[in-house]
Amino acid sequence: MSHLKIRPSGSHGRVTRVTPESAGWTYVGFELHRLQAGESVSAPTEDREACLVFVTGKGQVTADGQALGELGQRMSPFEGKPWSVYVPQGSGWSVTATTDLELAVCTAPGLGGGLPVRVIGPDALGQEIRGKGSNVRHVTNILPETEPADSLLVVEVITPAGNTSSYPPHKHDQDDLPHESYLEETYYHRLNPPQGFGFQRVYTDDRSLDEAMAIEDGDVVLVPRGYHPCATCHGYDLYYLNVMAGPKRSWKFHNAAEHEWLLKA
Repeated sequence: MSHLKIRPSGSHGRVTRVTPESAGWTYVGFELHRLQAGESVSAPTEDREACLVFVTGKGQVTADGQALGELGQRMSPFEGKPWSVYVPQGSGWSVTATTDLELAVCTAPGLGGGLPVRVIGPDALGQEIRGKGSNVRHVTNILPETEPADSLLVVEVITPAGNTSSYPPHKHDQDDLPHESYLEETYYHRLNPPQGFGFQRVYTDDRSLDEAMAIEDGDVVLVPRGYHPCATCHGYDLYYLNVMAGPKRSWKFHNAAEHEWLLKA
């Protein structure tokens, strides 16, 4: 199995955990919790900021001592926009599930920005369609550059059955602004129906990193550097939740030169 692909460790509790130490990088952290109604999860943020994304289900939320009430709405990541909560560094959060709940915890270094807790409701989220033909995908911006955070960039994408995504291949592994930014990235994948599969390749120009892997429901793929396109098979829609962070909060990518003609076709 690829060292870049992380399978869920079970079906209940914290099923996925990525830390900078486990990933061998500096910035991005990611956890996925699956809870039943009445169960709770909590954590301090310490020197990191967090974005809690309700992938599915509902829960009562407290963050930085503030009771935020019951959040969440959809029961499938393929049905509508998510609810999310931004939690700054130096605070903490807790969530008690009121239904079956799938909660993603996205983290990155705090930079002392002093930002407040805020609920990010579905009505506040921008959506866009990218690509054409079999490269169409539907993007929901949860924590884009235009919204305040210290390091985190968070986005959801749904790729219809048979389509490619993160394509033509692009990378963001050079701290060379304004041309390209250095961003680590995780992909949390879901399939509809869940027995489906897709594919993702992570590779560099010199092929010193070149891994192609089958992705199944619940997998997380690490992108430490290089290009990282993915595709889903006929009959199965692909959802993924992206978490990105780096030394500067800017998403500037470089397209693979040999495939850039596709953008003009």
